[in-house]
Amino acid sequence: MAKIILENMEFHAFHGCLEHEQTLGNTFVVSVSMELDTAKPSKTDTLEHTLNYQLVYDVIKGQMEIPSKLIEHVGQRISDNLMIDFPQIHSLEVKLSKLNPPLGGKVGRVTIELTKKRN
Repeated sequence: MAKIILENMEFHAFHGCLEHEQTLGNTFVVSVSMELDTAKPSKTDTLEHTLNYQLVYDVIKGQMEIPSKLIEHVGQRISDNLMIDFPQIHSLEVKLSKLNPPLGGKVGRVTIELTKKRN
């Protein structure tokens, strides 16, 4: 088993409960760690035998483009879609952060972390 990790993907998106978050948007950072068997691609050096992380990025980008009120909802959609689209993933961790959340004080980010394992 090995992990493929896409770190600190940055998106401008329109997630939040407040009206200005839904119209002006905010900056979000996503990292995803996916555990999978890399024995075959380690020997063949062939992209078709491993997880194409360009396609993983495309799934995450697509989910970030769908506005939601809660980052919990966005994070769950990302993890569900990755598990559906990429059966070679045994487990994954998704970390989704909203930078400078509007909480009435200086807060660098608010983050949700989700873990999902295949049965």
